[in-house]
Amino acid sequence: MSERNRPSSDPAVILLSGGLDSMVTAAIARERGHRLHALTIDYGQRHVRELQSARAIAERLGLERHVELPLDLRRFGGSALTDNIDVPKSGVGDEIPVTYVPARNLVFLALTTAFAESVAARSIFIGVNALDYSGYPDCRPEFIASFAETARLGTRQGIEGQPFRIETPLQHMTKADIARECVRLGLDPAWSWSCYDPAPDGKACGLCDSCRLRRKGFADAGLADTTAYAE
Repeated sequence: MSERNRPSSDPAVILLSGGLDSMVTAAIARERGHRLHALTIDYGQRHVRELQSARAIAERLGLERHVELPLDLRRFGGSALTDNIDVPKSGVGDEIPVTYVPARNLVFLALTTAFAESVAARSIFIGVNALDYSGYPDCRPEFIASFAETARLGTRQGIEGQPFRIETPLQHMTKADIARECVRLGLDPAWSWSCYDPAPDGKACGLCDSCRLRRKGFADAGLADTTAYAE
């Protein structure tokens, strides 16, 4: 058995957004035997549906602890998720979209590292993906590797020889692969929430980048996405 897949009773921390990728990542961490603590950031996103999903996922997976931390990034703006900017619905493009929240994963991983150090966890799980995604720079493998070195240099745990492992089990998966993992792990896709701009009736819009990528992943995998879509 490889070191990566070896069962562990060690504590670990998951950055749990409430989306499909973070739900699958949390289930993988739990499958590996970690006593899992979750951190969810309420950063002033356009809707609370994602936060509600994070709470439900933490409860359904029986996580050790779930901390919801307020951090109002609306004070900065600069993103369609935190400012009065329309969420694009025309399809996934080649440029970094306006749904990119400035330095979000950099900020969130710093907070997750602080949480991990407080519970003596060496493993930090994050559901970033570098294949079927919207092109955000803070999802790339080189960013994750760089952050791991920063965390080693900037924490007591790191300089005392217990550096953090930034675990990215979905990093090189397609959305179809992630959909298959969701089903393999016995998860209901509807527990999670990916939509950036829900319809007035509470359904996922079906047209934003995140919805398109999610729907295509399940379709490519030949699996049903139990999420209710407006379009």
